[in-house]
This record gives sequence, structure tokens and C-alpha cells, in this order.
Amino acid sequence: MTVKKILLSTLFALLTALPLAAQHEHHHNQQQMPDSTAQHQGHRMNNQHDSMQMPMTHAFSRNLPMTRNASGTGWLPDESPMYGHMYHRSDWMFMLHYNLFLRYNNQDIFKGGNRGDSQFDAPNWFMLMGQRFVGKRGLFRFSGMISLDPLTVGANGYPLLFQTGETYNNAPLIDRQHPHDLFSELSVGYTHMLSKEADVFVYLGYPGEPALSNVAFMHRPSALNNPDSPLGHHWQDATHITFGVATLGFRYRNLKLEGSTFTGREPDEQRYDFDKPRFDSRTVRLTYNPTANWSLQASHAYVKGPEVSEPDEDVYRTTASALYGRKLPGDNRFLTTTLNWGFNYVDPHHKEHSVLLESNLQNSRFAVYGRYEWLQKSADELGFGEDFFGHDTIFGIHALTVGANRQLAQAGSVNFHLGAQASIFRSDTALHPYYGDLPVSAQVYLRVFPNIMVPR
Repeated sequence: MTVKKILLSTLFALLTALPLAAQHEHHHNQQQMPDSTAQHQGHRMNNQHDSMQMPMTHAFSRNLPMTRNASGTGWLPDESPMYGHMYHRSDWMFMLHYNLFLRYNNQDIFKGGNRGDSQFDAPNWFMLMGQRFVGKRGLFRFSGMISLDPLTVGANGYPLLFQTGETYNNAPLIDRQHPHDLFSELSVGYTHMLSKEADVFVYLGYPGEPALSNVAFMHRPSALNNPDSPLGHHWQDATHITFGVATLGFRYRNLKLEGSTFTGREPDEQRYDFDKPRFDSRTVRLTYNPTANWSLQASHAYVKGPEVSEPDEDVYRTTASALYGRKLPGDNRFLTTTLNWGFNYVDPHHKEHSVLLESNLQNSRFAVYGRYEWLQKSADELGFGEDFFGHDTIFGIHALTVGANRQLAQAGSVNFHLGAQASIFRSDTALHPYYGDLPVSAQVYLRVFPNIMVPR
């Protein structure tokens, strides 16, 4: 059986199983998630010992709320929504998360330039997490995530104006977002509680996510309804799939300091394999959650040769971000916002900024969202040689996206939302002959995702 047939079978099995899993999960959702001071007790069993199930805590602390969980070892605001199916097995707690878009995507719908394209595709990811207590102070967790992008999006990714990063057929991908690897995370972690206010933890991933930038866009509540990767992805959170990462961290109350050693090279274009672990890069991150509504982080990293097409070009990456989450009056209503800054420094002639602001108003039956980006990209990154511009010429790019979706159907705890979004771009005048003065993109999609799990 070919790899493509295996992936098709896997996607069909997952989509078939989701309504069944949702029916199983619905029983557990009758006991909703706790607030930051309460812990969940198990269903009634035959004796007192068996009745104690795994409490619903944070994946890296026995004393933090689960709603602070994010990608890798990152933090979200405590008042963040969580979407997933929950299962209990003896001392274990498992959660299944996923996000799938079936869409038509048209970049540059008015054909003002010659860099756009259109495509039917299905960006997606599926993640299974599990955790259990170890003794009186320990906490063990694991996470596995796959993406069927190589099959449902294609080896050369999906069209996205002004996007750059990674390769296809040994050439840089330009105006396209690369597909994610089939194995996007296989990680384990252990936390030891020093006291109720302090923890130390270790995280190992192959692949995994180092302590760099905020939550990866695939898992940010403010970005979940947008099928597109941010244009500043490779200035901010591109290291969320790293083949070889080890992180050591310390938490005191709502302050967390952590450092990672990891593989700087981004995944190659062979999307079904495991890349060579190098552990040649390093990063440090400081995170602070001052209230239940905010999560702030700053991080700095040395990334060894991240791009396959520029293997000798090392990057010093600095990021800072603020994430906001608030539970609004009414059922399952949340407002989430992210402000993110990323800066790549190679040398005095190669230094570029990116800024992102996105927000999402989420209801159980509809969502309204938006994203604004400003970033700098070089002529070389956009595929222009010396005959067009100087190699080091830097262009400023603006991108604004607005979108909305509404529930079309529900099967158990699986939601099907029909949505649409449009983006408008503005670049430096020198790029107008190639991209147009004001290129516009649009897409329609069906989003498939699990129910929200609401804290009491």
C-alpha cells in the first residue's frame, strides 16, 4: 500500500470515528472543567480507590488550571477556551484535539498580478495528549500530533501571497505555505512539584517545540478559525515542529523561566520521515501570567541554519507577545486576542521585523475574527534576483484578513461550521508590477472541530 493510500485511509478513519468519539466524550462533559482552585473527581466506581480519576490539571503542573495548556511548554491565559474530547482510563486522563478545514482558496481573485494561485485543499492537524500523576509530587505527560497536510494540501503547500519559507523540489517555496510534516509532535514531559507554588519540569520532543515565541498559530484560540498561516510565521513560531528538542524549566507562582537546546534546521520537504536531530541551537523564554486574562512572554534564540536553501545563514530570533482571553457573559462565549512581535537578525544587512495582531470572538454557533500583519521581507526571499532589485533590498508588507463562520451541523460533540474570509495586501510600490496595487484573496471553507469545554 502506498503512503498516499495509507494517509487517505487514516483521514477517512478519523472522520468516521469523530462522531463516535464525541458520543463517548459527551458523557464525561457532564462534569465540566474546574476553575483554577478546584479539581475534578472521577465517576462513581465500585470502591473508593477506583473512584479517584486523574484530576484535570495543567500538563506541566499539578497546581495550575488545564485551560493554561498551550503548544509545547507554552502558556495561555487561564480564561482561554479549550476544544476537545476527554477520556479517563484509571489513573490516566486523555484529550483529543483537532482542527480540519475543507476549503476553496483563491489568492489574488482580481488577477492584478502574476503571483497568485487557487486551490481546493484541506489543512488539518490531530493531537492526542495524555497525563497521569506519579507519586505524590510527579506529573507525567505525552503528546502526539499528526498532520495529513502532505496529502490533503500537497507537497508544495497551499497558495498564500507573500508567504515564504522551506522548499519544494529543492527550490524555495514562495507565495505558498509549506505543508506540515505527518509527524508534527511526539513528545514526553515530566514535572516535579517542589511546592504548590513551584515546579521544575523537563520536556523532550522528536519532533517537538522549543521554548521560543508564544503559542504556535495552529493552537492559538485567536487563530483557530483562520485556515492560513501568518505571513510572519518564520519570524515568530516556525520552530513549533523541531526534530530534536530538550527543554528544562522552572515555575514560581505565575512566572516561568525555561531554556531549550534544539535542532535549528527546519523540516525538509520529505514530509513522512524523521529528520536528523542536531541540537545545535538554543533559546531562553520568560513567561508571566499577571491575571487570568493575560499571558506575556519574551524569548531569544540562536537558530543554526534554519533554511535548507541557506544552510550557512544563522539567525538570532527575538520575540515578545501578549495573549488575552476573556470569558464573556452567556454560553460558550470568549474573546481572545494575540499581539506578537518577531525579529530575525542575520547580520547588519539582513534584519527584519514582523508584527501580528489578531482577535477572535467565539460563540458555540458562530465566530467573527480578524488578523493584521506588518512585516519586512527581502527581495531574495520573494524570489527576485539581482536583475530586479539588490539582493539586500527590504520590502514592507501589510496584510489584513477578516472572516466569519456559523454552525452548519453538529454530530454529537463534533461541530461543522461554514465560513468565509477575505484578505487584502499592500506592499511597497516596487512590487506592484508583480503583485498588483492592492491584491485581494478570498476563501470559503467547512471547519470541523470539537466542542468547547467550559470551566465551571
